[in-house]
Amino acid sequence: MKIYAHRGSSGTHPENTLAAFKEAARLDIFGVELDVHLTKDDKMVVIHDEAINRTSNGKGFVRDLTLSELRAYDFGNWFGDDFKGESIPTLEEVLMIFQNTTHHLNIELKSDIFEYEGMGDKVLHLVVKMGLDERVLISSFDHEAVRNFKKSAPHIEVALVTMDVLVDAYDYARFIPADALHISYPAALRKMTKEAMLKGAIIRVFTVNEVMDVQALQQIGVHAIFTDFPEKMKHVLEAGKIDK
Repeated sequence: MKIYAHRGSSGTHPENTLAAFKEAARLDIFGVELDVHLTKDDKMVVIHDEAINRTSNGKGFVRDLTLSELRAYDFGNWFGDDFKGESIPTLEEVLMIFQNTTHHLNIELKSDIFEYEGMGDKVLHLVVKMGLDERVLISSFDHEAVRNFKKSAPHIEVALVTMDVLVDAYDYARFIPADALHISYPAALRKMTKEAMLKGAIIRVFTVNEVMDVQALQQIGVHAIFTDFPEKMKHVLEAGKIDK
């Protein structure tokens, strides 16, 4: 079972910041997950929420602020004094951290609330330019965006993200088409998920921070987990001699 650092090492560092990703890059884990929005001036920035209120000392929607305006806010101090001064990173800045590592990179397109026209094409252009397309996985709650990305780049893996328990999940993924399903922990425990895996579905589960949950998912046989504590979970899996 493989490990993805969810928004970087977000349990020990402020999520989706360079500090969190540098910590994840230090670890011998399989991959890293991150989220992308577009700014008012069409720059790709790494942040989970549509608004900056929760993870900065500012307010407002990402799409209503330019990159320069976003850079004026502190995206680290909310987590702890040690991270004061962290700014919102661009997608390119984050990818540069991993350009010379072996980590796989799950870029989640955050277009399920606000439709960011052309964001998929921008992400594709950047990852190809940086030579990372063989290590990149594109996912989204916006399943139309997943379908469009797959049409543009059939060689890049894509995944559907969902909180729901899908009926005939395997067939739905093939319909989009998507290469994998990223589902919540409760959904992973359902019979339908096991049935999808028996048909060949690739299942990755979010967000897994408890040892008991990891053990349950090991028994089910899911392919990977997303965790806020990648180093902790690495030790848990190593103790059980499970692929990290």
